Formats: sequence, C-alpha cells, structure tokens
Amino acid sequence: MGPAGTALEISASDSERSALAKRFGFLDLPALSARVTVDQRGGGQVVVEGRLRGRIVQACILTLDPVIQDLDEAFRVVFKQGLAEERDPESGEALVSAQADAPEPLPGNLLDVGEIVAEQLSLAADPYPRKHGVKLEDVLPKPRKDGRHGRHEPRRHPFAGLAALRDKPRRDR
Repeated sequence: MGPAGTALEISASDSERSALAKRFGFLDLPALSARVTVDQRGGGQVVVEGRLRGRIVQACILTLDPVIQDLDEAFRVVFKQGLAEERDPESGEALVSAQADAPEPLPGNLLDVGEIVAEQLSLAADPYPRKHGVKLEDVLPKPRKDGRHGRHEPRRHPFAGLAALRDKPRRDR
C-alpha cells in the first residue's frame, strides 16, 4: 500500500461465491462484488472503507422457500497496528470493546481485504429471511374440531422409554 492508499475492485468468482454460500448457509450467492479503499492514517491506523453489492438466496425461516435479498451496503472498518488483543486472564478468551468505533487489532503487516468483504457480507445478510406475505399463522398447525392442535395421538413424554428401563429388574447380579 502506498502513501496515498489503495483502491480495489473485487468481484468474486463462481468458486469463491459457492464457498461463501456454503460457509454462511446461503442457498446461493449469484453475485458479489465490492469497491474498497485502504488508507493508512496516523497513529498506526488503517481504514478500510467500501461498498459491497450482491445477491443472496436464503431459505425462508417459515416455509424454507428461497428468499432473494439484493445487497448494497457501505462499510468502514478501522484497524490499528501494534494493538495487542486483550484476553481474559482466567479463561484466555479475547475481550471485545463495547465502543462501536474501537479499532480492530492488526497483527503483522497483512490485511485480507477479501475476508473483510466476506465478513461484511455475513453482517449484511438478513438473519431471519422470510418469504413476502408469509405469516407464522400460515405455517402453524390448524386447530382440530375438538379444540386441540396438531397430532391425533397423545403426546408421549421423551423420557418414557428410560422410565420403563428403570422399573425393569436387573439380571446382572
């Protein structure tokens, strides 16, 4: 990266889109591109700004039918060189700052811009995609004439089989 920063155009290939769709649980990822700038700022900060555009296909959370979402999202991520990742002394887990604009640690001198775009894609995707016009009531079992819902047989307790084993006499002694 030069002193004036770097501008990048990213367009994911078929195999990259397929791998990302599998990674994030999408049914399909027919399009993904991004325009990104990487600038070095004072104090060891590196600012990655860009806009990603794409189309994802996810399963509706109610019907499992395909739901298409077109994305056009701006993003900005700030990294800081030499920033040590803080860890909990007891568990060893990484501590996350509650500040929205706190910089991310930048280990070393390399920045994976493709991974940054992939992370932004996962953040932009609707976590609960729903097919247009579908309501929860449309997929719930309809009440029967006797006023009960669902199955015709009485519901069996999941541990009923274990209770039968408990009451059975042991033959091992």
